[in-house]
Amino acid sequence: MVLSVFALASASAGAVEAKKVDFGKLADGTPIEAVELSNAHGVSARIMNLGAILQSLKVPGSDGKAADVVLGYATPAEYLAKPQYFGASVGRYANRIRNGQFTIDGKQYQLARNDGPNALHGGKRGFDKAVWKIESVKSGEVASVTLSHVSPDGDEGYPGKLSVTAIYSLNDNNELRLEYRATTDKPTVLNITNHSYFNLAGEGNDDIMSQKLTIMADTYTPVDKTLIPTGERRNVAGTPFDFRQPVAIGERIRDGKDEQMQIGRGYDHNYVLRGPAGSVRPAVRLEDPHSGRVMELLTAAPGVQFYSGNFLDATVTGKSGHIYRQGDGLCLEPQVFPDSPNHPDFPSARLNPGQTYSNIIVYRFSTVRH
Repeated sequence: MVLSVFALASASAGAVEAKKVDFGKLADGTPIEAVELSNAHGVSARIMNLGAILQSLKVPGSDGKAADVVLGYATPAEYLAKPQYFGASVGRYANRIRNGQFTIDGKQYQLARNDGPNALHGGKRGFDKAVWKIESVKSGEVASVTLSHVSPDGDEGYPGKLSVTAIYSLNDNNELRLEYRATTDKPTVLNITNHSYFNLAGEGNDDIMSQKLTIMADTYTPVDKTLIPTGERRNVAGTPFDFRQPVAIGERIRDGKDEQMQIGRGYDHNYVLRGPAGSVRPAVRLEDPHSGRVMELLTAAPGVQFYSGNFLDATVTGKSGHIYRQGDGLCLEPQVFPDSPNHPDFPSARLNPGQTYSNIIVYRFSTVRH
């Protein structure tokens, strides 16, 4: 196996370009813009101001041909009409909160219950459905776009006026970096992540079952029947949740007869990452043996949610005209643990005035030849 130099060819580094483009309208006529970041090695990303969404991410394979490796829609209106959180920046609280309730300093807050009995991904109108402001677009050795959004006090039931930025940047080493930052004027809880569905074969080309996954985690957090963590941290050894060494996702799913796999119809679980939260470190490696594409995910978050696309049900058509089916994409969401506000021993999701929230995510691409 030989690692391609395309991801390491900094000697031929040049300017990475960023340009703003019109990207259609919502059903109510609201115009939507996008920013395209592209480097000399054929990697490009398109980010919409709707939901600070990663709408497209094109990456070359070992044959040099680029494919779009994230699922999504062709028009902005579809992201609201048929929400699946494709590529979205989700918040205020990514993932689930039990019964949509949490307490801060003795005061209980009630959120919308938009996932059975629980709150999910910020509620009925979370960050993914907001039109963000494009603050800056820059080209150079690193190209970037900075987007901002203000969530008012009481938005979807959460306390505090929240000022949020999402900074996407692409360099000449084929690293797409994403940082979420936020400040608040009242104590609140916060957990922002990106909800891209990846398929390294190219969206719509095949499912993800033959792709090899490695997760740098020795434990995960089991869930109850509503997908809320029970509070346990369970060792992955000897279970279908063991991705400490590269293994084809389909092999694990076929072997997954335990109760946790049945609850989620596959994987929809948080992994407890090794190493100290707050420092950017390797978290996940994904490889497609057919195209040779490799994605390494690095993050400063304490956990990562692995979701194997279990609820894609062939009812939506993606941007290239392909119908998305179960297992056609997977999500790897760096995060604070689900339901952390209700588990004192989980990493804290609390944000106080004077503090700055940060979640850093790096997607690094390369290829291998077998």
